[in-house]
Amino acid sequence: MKFLLAAVNAKYIHSNPAVYSLKAYAGEEYEKEIEIAEYTINNSQSYILSDLYKRRPDAVAFSCYIWNWRIIRELSEELSKIMPGLPIWLGGPEVSFDAEEILKECGWITGIMIGEGEETFRELFCLCRRALADGGTIGGNPGKTEGLVCRQGGKIVRTGQREPLDMNSLPFLYHQPEKFRNRIIYYESSRGCPYQCSYCLSSVERKVRFRNIETVKKELQFLLDAKAAQVKFVDRTFNCLPAHAMEIWKYIDAHDNGTTNFHFEIAADRMNEEELTILSQMRPGLVQLEIGIQSANLLTLREIDREADMEKLERTVGRIRGGGNVHVHLDLIAGLPYEDYASFGRSFDTVYAMRPEQLQLGFLKVLKGSPMHERAEKYGIKYTSLPPYEVLCTDWLSYGEICRLKQIEEMVELYYNSNQFTHTLPVLEKSFSSPFSMFEKLAEYYEENGYFLNSPSRAYRYDILLKFALCCGREEEALYKELLTYDIYLRENMKSRPGFARDLSGYKEEFRNFYSGEEGRWEVLSAYRGCQAREMARMTHIEMFHYPVWKTGGSMDKLNKEKKVVFDYGERNPLTKEARTITLD
Repeated sequence: MKFLLAAVNAKYIHSNPAVYSLKAYAGEEYEKEIEIAEYTINNSQSYILSDLYKRRPDAVAFSCYIWNWRIIRELSEELSKIMPGLPIWLGGPEVSFDAEEILKECGWITGIMIGEGEETFRELFCLCRRALADGGTIGGNPGKTEGLVCRQGGKIVRTGQREPLDMNSLPFLYHQPEKFRNRIIYYESSRGCPYQCSYCLSSVERKVRFRNIETVKKELQFLLDAKAAQVKFVDRTFNCLPAHAMEIWKYIDAHDNGTTNFHFEIAADRMNEEELTILSQMRPGLVQLEIGIQSANLLTLREIDREADMEKLERTVGRIRGGGNVHVHLDLIAGLPYEDYASFGRSFDTVYAMRPEQLQLGFLKVLKGSPMHERAEKYGIKYTSLPPYEVLCTDWLSYGEICRLKQIEEMVELYYNSNQFTHTLPVLEKSFSSPFSMFEKLAEYYEENGYFLNSPSRAYRYDILLKFALCCGREEEALYKELLTYDIYLRENMKSRPGFARDLSGYKEEFRNFYSGEEGRWEVLSAYRGCQAREMARMTHIEMFHYPVWKTGGSMDKLNKEKKVVFDYGERNPLTKEARTITLD
């Protein structure tokens, strides 16, 4: 028998831990009879369909989420046409909360696994296997298997709720890490969440179950030994049990391999001094933290059942950021109750002031099964009928304002989250009443000049920001040009010199002497001792500045004497990937 588990991921670097967990839990004795097929939403549907057909499964199950349901719905229907009689099963959060409705609409679907699927799938697989061996059909009768919604005797039946699994009964998924090279490893040390945020499906299950900590350490060591690039914990609130979080953080710190990065989603206002201390001691880049702030409007937070100590949260993020060794990712959600356009702008400024490496401006998704779905009408929330069920307007935000926020989101992605303008933006901000206002005006500038339609290249975005700064900024043109020059060379040693950069042809002899003469160059570039001048010049860049553009937030008064800055691309900041710089007189 061949039972195919199919996943359609958002990106190639993603993997789908659900299908790997179902296969692993079914047991080694069935390993050759259960096959996994992973695709991405960027693959053409004709390619996916033909590949599914070529695999000739006896049964197939699709893993369904908001990002792939539309594709899977179409694929499964076409598959039923070219392989009539093929049992087609579904599972995942997108189909678990209205399973009966989906079966009514999709007559080609055999049934749906609801909730946690490991035990359900194992029993279903064994049923199908027995039926096939006995010469019968493998679609239909669920027997005593719980956790299914399926067709039986012309009716749609629900077979009962399955009890949550013991986390320690789940097998390890990554015994062959080479299969996941250059992809994210997803790992869970717990399931469930103690909080009840109304927009989140995790609020449905408040009880948190933890995997045995010694098992976790053993499995993490396996991934460390394999030098996995990134391990992303999918625990909903990783530090909800501080002792559990501390054990893991201490372990990965003590067994750091110098390569692997670990991602955690945490509640910053729940962090204690011990947790902050261990984080401050870690190798730069070992850990990255995602912190869902969502809003700084206290009424909004109360309404979505997410009350937070904002003062403690800001202090905590400040402490973490101050260490300079942890990548911090902060989230905001537009479209929440009681958050109008002006209030969202204030929330944005509050979060922006924390200076995270990434600021994600997201939009409310009204997920089936969440309390927000039940309350949507109360809040006047209208959202897209098809996945991802994204907010269109609310009683507090018009559709036009949502559109403006979408444009601002794009500006934040291009100019802040890209980390390409880390010295220019802080100076430019001073010309506006707030950071939100700056991005709002930048979005207006983009629209006026047609840049949303004709997406500019990465290099040209520097020119656009210069034009915008000269239009709306208060500083001298020469300063903006030097800031942008500094920012662009922090990222890479440009083959073609930017048009806004100074003409340094008069310094050629001085630069040549720096590389070929002694002039203290070994103190500056000790890592290149023994290298030829040409090789050093290739791995570094020298620029001259009239302003102290290497400062952030400091005074930008013109220097009495211009300074030389050496950019060393052989050594980069592990968080920002910016080149090391050395400022010389």
